[in-house]
Amino acid sequence: MSRYTSATDSDRRAMLEAIGVESLEDLFVDIPADVRLGRDLEIPPGMSELEVTEHLGALAARNRDAESEVTFLGAGMYDHYVPALVDSITQRSEFLTPYTPYQPEISQGGLQVMFEFQTAISELTGLPVSNASMYEGPSSVASAGYLAKLENGRSKLIASRGVHPHSRETLATYSRGFGSQVQEIPLDESGATDLEALAAAIDDDTSAVFLQQPNFLGTVEDLGPLVEAAKRTGALVVCACDPLTLGILKPPGDYGVDVAVGEGQTLGNRLDFGGPSFGFYAAAERYIRKMPGRIAGETVDVDGKRGFVLTLQTREQHIRREKATHNICTSQALNALAGIVYLAWLGRRGIVELGELMARRTHYAREALGLEAINPGAVVREFAVRVPDLDEFMQSARADGVNPGYRLGQDYPEYADGLLVAVTERRTRADIDRLARHATGVREGVTA
Repeated sequence: MSRYTSATDSDRRAMLEAIGVESLEDLFVDIPADVRLGRDLEIPPGMSELEVTEHLGALAARNRDAESEVTFLGAGMYDHYVPALVDSITQRSEFLTPYTPYQPEISQGGLQVMFEFQTAISELTGLPVSNASMYEGPSSVASAGYLAKLENGRSKLIASRGVHPHSRETLATYSRGFGSQVQEIPLDESGATDLEALAAAIDDDTSAVFLQQPNFLGTVEDLGPLVEAAKRTGALVVCACDPLTLGILKPPGDYGVDVAVGEGQTLGNRLDFGGPSFGFYAAAERYIRKMPGRIAGETVDVDGKRGFVLTLQTREQHIRREKATHNICTSQALNALAGIVYLAWLGRRGIVELGELMARRTHYAREALGLEAINPGAVVREFAVRVPDLDEFMQSARADGVNPGYRLGQDYPEYADGLLVAVTERRTRADIDRLARHATGVREGVTA
């Protein structure tokens, strides 16, 4: 079998001679002996290409995926149907292979995709300015924290515990770099952000308040009072949104939210073991020069024909590094293309019908399970319940080829017996009834 090594022994000798050393070991003489391994790595002998293929296939066969089980697992990534049209367009070579379109005269197709994507996100969020995508949802949330710091110079960030745990963790990590701290606000007995605790925490040093709609538990938050409380001292309001629920929920911009961000995986992107996906970012126009990433604009050429350009780029390769707001580069642009293709396929009426379908099936599933609800109010896509014997329930369902959902205790110790159940258009009533049989078994002390 070939070693697939580009450098031959003679190549190595020539390189060592050129830099003036006799051996590879001479390159490491400055590393103390007591921190060096001093032996060969314990790795198995090499395999042929055929053996590697069979070995990797055997490892992959140990995984379960959304195509081989009925999954109610969500918690930020969801099993939605991806129409064939998405692959048909995104796999075209002109979209699949080019890098960032720096040269507008030869990248009109890519720039138009960015422009159309921005337009769709602005329409969904009710905010006038959108960039041409982000890496993913959590870093979009964290980037909004930096925008707030640039805008008002304050150091305190307040985040509801209803914001996705990964987003809160990413925000806390980012904020250390620009000198801010994150304070979390608990959820009340209905699984919504505690308004009194939020209002009490906000002061003159509060830079931004972070909310999520619907929140991590699937609760539809009453954003009006929360936004009002946040703005009393001039803090910015950042709302993480589920784009597929914005067909039936009031857009965040209508509440006076300053920045709307979110995870775009639900828009034409498969689960793919959690990635890659893309994030979106929209804001009020006053923040346009503090937003991360790139913004494509529409114009006309010298002949009066419609054309597209990169209007703003706030990353460090294009402007002075100290003025850059992000290191965003390719921006997961291919994934964002899948998102705009999906939205165009779904259409204005389709996104409403899909949202209504998810809401109806989510409420049906909560009733069918008959378990104590953690968030008994309005929910969309997800809901949280307490399970008397969660281990038994999980084992029973999985043995039947059903992934019942996400164990909340991993991120919320106060819900150690909690289960987060996600419902998409791919989960039929028969699927829900199948899961409900296992809930009945747990309630009655028997295996379903």
